[in-house]
This record gives sequence, structure tokens and C-alpha cells, in this order.
Amino acid sequence: MSRLHYYFPPTKIEPRTIVADFCLYGASPAAITAALEARRRGYRVALVVNSAWLGGLTAGGLSNTDIGNKQSIGGLARAFYRELGRRYGVEEEWRFEPHMAARVLHDWLREAGIEPLLREYVTAVERAGSTLTALRCESGLRVEARIFVDASYEGDLLALAGVNHTIGREGNAVHGELLNGVQLRETHQFEAPVSPYVREGDPASGLLPGISSAPLAPAGSGDRLVQAYNFRMCLTQAADRLPFPCPEGYDPRDYELFARYLRTGWRDLFHKFDRIRGRKTDTNNHGAVSTDFIGGNHEFPTASWARREEIFQAHVRWQQGLMWFLIHDPRCPAWVRQRMGEWGLPADEFTDTGGWAHQLYIREARRMVSDYVVTELDCRGYRAASDSVGLGSYAMDSHNCQRVVVDGCVRNEGDVQVYGFNPYPIPYRSIVPKRGEVTNLLVPVCVSASHIAYGSVRMEPVFMILGQSAAIAGHLALLEKCSVQDVPYAKLRPLLAEEGQALHWETPNPDSPAVYEPEAPPPADVPATPSARS
Repeated sequence: MSRLHYYFPPTKIEPRTIVADFCLYGASPAAITAALEARRRGYRVALVVNSAWLGGLTAGGLSNTDIGNKQSIGGLARAFYRELGRRYGVEEEWRFEPHMAARVLHDWLREAGIEPLLREYVTAVERAGSTLTALRCESGLRVEARIFVDASYEGDLLALAGVNHTIGREGNAVHGELLNGVQLRETHQFEAPVSPYVREGDPASGLLPGISSAPLAPAGSGDRLVQAYNFRMCLTQAADRLPFPCPEGYDPRDYELFARYLRTGWRDLFHKFDRIRGRKTDTNNHGAVSTDFIGGNHEFPTASWARREEIFQAHVRWQQGLMWFLIHDPRCPAWVRQRMGEWGLPADEFTDTGGWAHQLYIREARRMVSDYVVTELDCRGYRAASDSVGLGSYAMDSHNCQRVVVDGCVRNEGDVQVYGFNPYPIPYRSIVPKRGEVTNLLVPVCVSASHIAYGSVRMEPVFMILGQSAAIAGHLALLEKCSVQDVPYAKLRPLLAEEGQALHWETPNPDSPAVYEPEAPPPADVPATPSARS
């Protein structure tokens, strides 16, 4: 596991400058679709990747694609799933092996003549007034460009550029929402009372690891907490499977909470072993205690590269330790140890990191705040933007943000899963900074959205869609010699349509008014139902 890292510090500093038309920054598939779109339009492209690997989550373990509605996915995003299908001998494939996704993306970049610049970490930008002129990386790399696209999961470029952004959860009152802020719900919740204290029932003994001592804030109030991260594990029962490693620093006391929960009789441990191609799984978080390292990521969005590496390794230690605990710890029931022992890591996936997925699932970090903020109102269909650059269609989905003590028991807080709405437009204004800020930057990943709306937007196919749309908009900005804020949508829309982007949904939600009026509150909350989690 020696290469399982988030951050690879440069071994030496070599000042060098690359001049491009488009600079795409990030490891996500949005960076790749943006790079491909810019290249096919004849531009010089610099793809600067803040990772040792390409493709983000799409090539990093998230193989059971979070779709929403397939018909909302067009352009290069749809072409990607069709190319996977071609290689598997079917029309489309949405449940693929990680190495196949990586191969498609690498092949596309090679065919386009794009050589990615890996392990490059932005540290500064250069500006001429409100125009970005260059970014600088820790290695000494300097990239000059006319258009910049921050397609990172972290939003580091937009922050360095001085673009307005936010972290955490807005209070419901900020945008007139129901599902934002503090949410104490029953999904992925403890189904039986479990003591949070080191000595059960004894508050004087202190709290178990990972449980906050802060009092539970009022429902719907805002904070700076971030929904939990994890690794999407690719697992197999094949005879040549690799055993789960015992991580350095493993401490069985970290899993006392899970041991107590198992003693209550909870048995739904294997619910999210979602099958993909190759007789493998995309295994995700499920239940009150699982692969999500709840509370372990709150520093991550604004942390230094070195501190993020420490947080990354803490997530590795938690999740690898969890698997070790479930197989080897006598506190686990025999049936758990036996069944989990039938699983391991595939020998043909993530071969340079011992079979373990290399991409931490950064579900949310910074979010830009632009002249249009996508909110719950957009997702539910109470308003519809007129400058669509793609559609969102997945549930409003937030993972838990913290563990707290309520009435002497541990409770998870922050999980929201609300379905039941049609695909909705994601506006162009949400992927460009506010007018008067930076004039040549587009942001297709850390888009301008509230926390709960971002829970729907933040799906990998949507990022691919927005990355391609961002590049087309950048192309038009160069043609028109205007800022990205002044790109004429009347000219942008036909260019998007030519590339097969789905921009509007024709079937209206019968429960949605044609125009949202702030004084008319939305109807009662849609009941959350267990389903696929992202």
C-alpha cells in the first residue's frame, strides 16, 4: 500500500512554463470531458491533475453509477457509458469495472493527443485585473492560458482566484429550503439504543471515538460541517482475491461503537455490496456505522496538501481497519466474520495500490457562490432556470455529518435522502463566478449550489456533462471576445444541443407550480425511502 496517497510532494522544484488556450485543473472526469471538448475544437490544452491517477471517482471505485434518470445524460457523458458498453458487448454499461473506466478515459486522451500533467498541486494564481493569466503549482510548473476550468473536487483554483464560495450547510432560511442544515432523521440511523460512553451508561467515562461532545443544534440551522467521505470499495469473492490488510496504527477501540451496535442484533451489513461487471462489487456505506468516516473530514476542504494527506490516511486507516475488525475481532458475531472473510480485494484492480481504491470520495468540499445558487427549489421543480447547460436528476442525498449524543444515546445527524422529482436544469450562471469577479474561469464540479441541492448535482455523469458544457462556453467566450459571464446563451444553447447535451425535461412534475412564489411554501416533505446511495 506504499503508493496509496492523496498527495505526492515533488521530489524537486523545476520551474517551467506551459502556454495553452485552455487550462483544465482537477482529477475528476469533468476535467477530462472539458479537455476533450476543447481539444476537438482545435485549442491547445493543458490538463493539470492534482492526483497520480486520472478519472476521479469514475475510475476510482464508483462503478455502480448514480444515474437518476438515464435520459437526462447526454453528450460525452453518454458516449462514455456507450463506449463501456461497446467494450462489454452491450449497448451501454453503467455498472463497470474500475480498470475499464480508466482504460476508456486514457484511450480517449491518447487519441486526442492530450498528455495529462499528473501530481501537480496548485499553490498560486496570477491575475491581470479580473482575468486569470496563469496558475502555479508546487513543482514549479506554471501554466498560462486564456480560459481556466476548475474541475477539481476540492475547488482549490477557484479559492486561490478569490471567487466567492462557501463550505458546510446553509440554514434552511437562507434559500427557503426544508432539507438543509441540521437534519436528525431515521435513515442510516441507529435502530436500537447504543451508549456513546467509554463505559456504557457512564457519561463521566468520556465519549467513544468519533462522537461529538457539542450539543445538537436546532433543526434546519446552518454550520460548516461536511458530509462524510469514504472509499468506494471494489470487492470480489474470486479465489485469487487479496486479503484485507491490517492498517498501520490499527486500534480495535475505534470500532467499539460498531461492536455494540452488532450486539443489538443489527444484521443488514451486506446491503450495499452492489454487483458490477467481472463478478465484483461497488461496496458503499450502509447503516449507522459503516465505511463513512463520519466527522473525520471537517478540516479537509481548506486544509493544506500535507494536512489533507493526513486526513486521507485517517480515512484509509478507518476503512481498512473496519474490514479487519469485521473479519478478525471476536466482538463480531461468528456469522459476520465468516461472511466477510469470503470477500477480498480484486487482484486485477488498482494494482499499484494493492487492490484498494485510490480515490477518496470527496462528496463535497467548497461550493462556489455565484449569481445563481441552485437550491432545493430547483430540484423539486418550483423554479426552472432558463440557461440550462445540463440536467440533474438524482435524489437530494446527503450523508451523515456528525455523531452526537441525544438522550444518553448516540445518534447520527445529517443524512437526507429525498426522491420523487423530475430532471431539472442546471443553469450556466451556476458554473461561472459572480459578475465582476473572475472573467475567464468556469467551475463544473464545485458549482454554485446549496448543500442539499449539491447532494443531487454531485453525481459523476453530471460532472462530465458540466465539464463538456464549460469547455463549449469557454470556446464561445473566446470567439465572442467576452467574459464567461457575458457569453450569449442564445448562441451557447445550439452549440450544446449539437453535442447531444440534454438541456430541458419535457414531462412536468404535476405537483410543481409553473412559477415558484416565495410566499407559497412547498408542499409537505417527500418521505425518504431507502435506495441506492451515492
